[in-house]
Amino acid sequence: MPEDEALEEGEPKKKSKLPLVIGLVLALAGAGGGFFATYSGLLLGGPDSAASADGHGSGQTKDQKAAGEANAAELAKIAFVPVDALVISLGPASRSKHLRFSSQLEVERSHQEEVAKLMPRILDVLNGYLRAIEVHEIEDPAALVRLRAQMLRRIQIVTGEGRVRDLLVTEFVLN
Repeated sequence: MPEDEALEEGEPKKKSKLPLVIGLVLALAGAGGGFFATYSGLLLGGPDSAASADGHGSGQTKDQKAAGEANAAELAKIAFVPVDALVISLGPASRSKHLRFSSQLEVERSHQEEVAKLMPRILDVLNGYLRAIEVHEIEDPAALVRLRAQMLRRIQIVTGEGRVRDLLVTEFVLN
């Protein structure tokens, strides 16, 4: 018996983990509250603080209004020309049978009619390019960026420099 009593006295008592859990919960609650206060503008001021400093109730500074007006003027110059949808048959080595591709061309409004007149040539160059590339390139998920850049460059060559600003891919479906 004396040995059992000696073992019990030599063993340290297990510490409670309750203070650790409480500290963790309080830290998470504080971090969440701080994030909300900053994000909503309660702590550092939001859009309303800039409006009250100017004395205007719109919530925008003069620089923001000027940038918005410049952006609106820039958007008024842009037009989009739809490109007819293309269905490209893929070879027998492909997991998919067809590629359905549709897009729009971003052009300046002054060039909209010129680009629309060249649509048969644009469709021809897109058809030729999409049929010529390897099937594994089309099936690669990261390939769309590279394909888009190649197609845009070919379209710009067909339409002439400065007419087409961008190619917006609206559908790229393998089925």
